[in-house]
Amino acid sequence: MEATCRRALELGLRGVAFTEHADFAAGVHAGLLPFEVGAYLEEVLRCRAQFPGLRILSGVELGEPHRHPAEAAQVLAAGPLDRVLGSVHCISWQGSGLDASQMGRLEAADAAAFVGAHLAETLDLVESGAPFQALAHLDYPKRYWPHDQVPYRDQDFEEALRAILGALAARDGALELNTTRGDRLCPGGTVLGWWVEAGGRALAFGSDAHSPERLAGGFRAAAALAEAAGFRPQDDPTGFWRR
Repeated sequence: MEATCRRALELGLRGVAFTEHADFAAGVHAGLLPFEVGAYLEEVLRCRAQFPGLRILSGVELGEPHRHPAEAAQVLAAGPLDRVLGSVHCISWQGSGLDASQMGRLEAADAAAFVGAHLAETLDLVESGAPFQALAHLDYPKRYWPHDQVPYRDQDFEEALRAILGALAARDGALELNTTRGDRLCPGGTVLGWWVEAGGRALAFGSDAHSPERLAGGFRAAAALAEAAGFRPQDDPTGFWRR
């Protein structure tokens, strides 16, 4: 975290949010460890003291909190967290759990069905009472789609995506524009346009960096896309962009 703060200052960023993963689907990933909120917050406080010129938010990305409400509530009760993201990584697929990052195990012909199931699970999340402020990487499986075998088209999933965006706007949530460390926008311009049409008024930016050197990768392209869609930054450097 200290190295990430140093990198943020090198890049000229005025703020950074550490949205640590809290995933609960232990049967999907071997060695999954719990989110130690107390130790994490100690490190946040240490970084705030060391970098007083950088606004540093604490935060968490809750994986499938609508499926694990007790575990999610325990995390949120363990300490003050400034930014709470909701996300879907894992879904039930053919009788077992599968993370979208494991799509490589599937035949290319099954990719569209998997994305459809993932989006249905995401709609369940958004329509639930699960507590989160922003929806993370809406089209997460797009990262792992077999692009070399089958073209990916947002329009093939338009109905499902629009349903999610409408439900997110209805709960006054924010949509995360995730840059995948500069490799791929999740979502891209087409879906961002549907977000505007759905009445969405807030955008969060995330690089999903996972390492200091990838911090804010792709943010220039993401900011240009957001501005073209009518979103503007606020006074708070870590605040949502709004229309």
